[in-house]
Amino acid sequence: MWLKIAGACGVLAGAAASQATLGQMALLMLTYYAATGGWRFLWIVWVTGWRDLRGLVRLIRTALYFRRALRHNLTVVQIFEDTAKRNPDKIAFRTEDKQWTFREVKESVNRVANCFLQLGFKPGDEVCIFMDSRPEFVMMWLGLSKIGVVSALVNNNLRLQPLIHSLLSVPAKAVIFGTPQVQGINDITSELLKEKPELKFFCFGIADVAPELHSMNLEKLLETSSAAEPRTTHKGSVHDKLVYIYTSGTTGLPKAAIIKNSRFISMTSITNSIMPAKSSDVFYTCLPLYHTAGGIVSVGQAILYGNTVCIRPKFSASKFWDDCIKFDATVTQYIGEICRYLLAQPERPQDKQHKVRMMFGNGLRPQIWTEFSERFNVKNLREFYGSTEGNAHVMNIDNTVGAVGFVSRIAENVHPVRLIRIDEATGLPLRNKKGLCVPCRPGQVGELVGVIRVNDHIHSFDGYASEKATSKKMYRDVFKKNDAAFASGDLLVMDEYGYLFFKDRTGDTFRWKGENVSTSEVEGIVSRILKMADVVCYGVQIPGSEGRAGMVAVDDADDSIDLSKFSEEAKLCLPAYAIPLFVRKLSQIDRTGTYKLKKVELQKEGFDINVVKDPIYFLHNGTYVRLDRELYTSIQYAKIRL
Repeated sequence: MWLKIAGACGVLAGAAASQATLGQMALLMLTYYAATGGWRFLWIVWVTGWRDLRGLVRLIRTALYFRRALRHNLTVVQIFEDTAKRNPDKIAFRTEDKQWTFREVKESVNRVANCFLQLGFKPGDEVCIFMDSRPEFVMMWLGLSKIGVVSALVNNNLRLQPLIHSLLSVPAKAVIFGTPQVQGINDITSELLKEKPELKFFCFGIADVAPELHSMNLEKLLETSSAAEPRTTHKGSVHDKLVYIYTSGTTGLPKAAIIKNSRFISMTSITNSIMPAKSSDVFYTCLPLYHTAGGIVSVGQAILYGNTVCIRPKFSASKFWDDCIKFDATVTQYIGEICRYLLAQPERPQDKQHKVRMMFGNGLRPQIWTEFSERFNVKNLREFYGSTEGNAHVMNIDNTVGAVGFVSRIAENVHPVRLIRIDEATGLPLRNKKGLCVPCRPGQVGELVGVIRVNDHIHSFDGYASEKATSKKMYRDVFKKNDAAFASGDLLVMDEYGYLFFKDRTGDTFRWKGENVSTSEVEGIVSRILKMADVVCYGVQIPGSEGRAGMVAVDDADDSIDLSKFSEEAKLCLPAYAIPLFVRKLSQIDRTGTYKLKKVELQKEGFDINVVKDPIYFLHNGTYVRLDRELYTSIQYAKIRL
């Protein structure tokens, strides 16, 4: 585009040299520009200019907010205390049966700080918090941060080896756990103490805890702790570690991502400004507070901005809109499969009796976007793309169906998020003759990367507790020598207007019959055919065949899915190469805490009837038939033509 503009300027200079009139010069320039295809760029400027300007203004608002925090070296707890001072009697947090004013939250934060000071904890110490999603969970890590103690927010659904891994992946001095998590702790007591005998344990409440843990009742300790300002010399810094948040673990064991005060402030303020939110908005979240979406983006609106945040410990599809009505919520969030679960509920008057004006989150599939918006009368859907640890964040600010966000085609360097070409064989970036990555053109699928800028609140990358894990998520020599970019691991495509659309995770797209098959697209279509059933799609290897054949695992506990009908509809909705060759009926599907569906173990098991106990069906001569030993053997020995 810019080469065409430069060429037009050259034409203009040549015309000036020949003493043409100003009008003739302008006409000549426009004629040249249009003839070389430049009119398209002018059209893009016309269509996207207002969108880009709005996005820029909101980014500037975020930058100014962050600059203030940077200038005064403010921590999250310091900003919260200023918020509490301005809104002492306003409701900060609400649950189904209780509410806390900002004054009460501040007093609880002080009790936590004073309690752990008396117990000998000091700045730089680390603690694991393994509790239910409730306001006390937030007050716990906020109080610890006031004395410089860093909290690792552990998924309260973990058990056995994944739980041990999470508790040991940071150098924690103590573990705080709630009474619902006691059994999980008791089950790993011997192995945990074997690895870390010096660990201290605090139970928030009364429970039957394994005696060898020597745990203390933290609830009682806090009751006797002072609500006054703690006597500490610790001031903290905007650049200090605040908490660890673990990745969801869809492709392996969770990794502890470092969240500094600066990152918490950045993520919360960006969301607040880009949506944008109002000071009067009441937020409702039913997402786990140990993850970024609920624990930072939503909770942060109370901590930094003084909004009321209503919390339900666990998502309930049947009670979602009832909660929104009860709490007078105006903004709520979704993630993963929540929107699909809500659509699967029977229609009720409550669907439109709420005051929700905006929903934000990620994972709303394009196939149900319009239906969801119309059924629940939510006009503003703020789909965004981002990750806990990453720096490649974008948001859809104008309700463009299916888009996860946009990048400006006019000023591409304002927000340095890019798509780069990926080698389908290796999964690694394609490189040009200079050894640099190859940017995608509109319409080309590529991996989303975020250029890393040190000391930049939006574009920095703080990494994980593990340096090895950190290095794996970075590309070097991306757009120029010695630069670095965060590797998202996600494949997206950009249209000519700069809108970005999610396609798949790298490694999830597979080839069959010489075509690329997107697992997320197949999941969306199959789920719709099966009336919003949980679906996982993946590719499996078949002896004697090139590529991978499609397989879906479907939640069908009551064996109600009619595969004959499914086969007929799949042929209408999917290209032949994308129709699943195998269907596995599951009694249940494993999910992460944020409702993402796990597929690694399913993919490993494939269609091996020696391992899989669930019924598997094979698409044979246009019909799904039960996979038995004879049919399995025929497939293994390539006796069946695929």
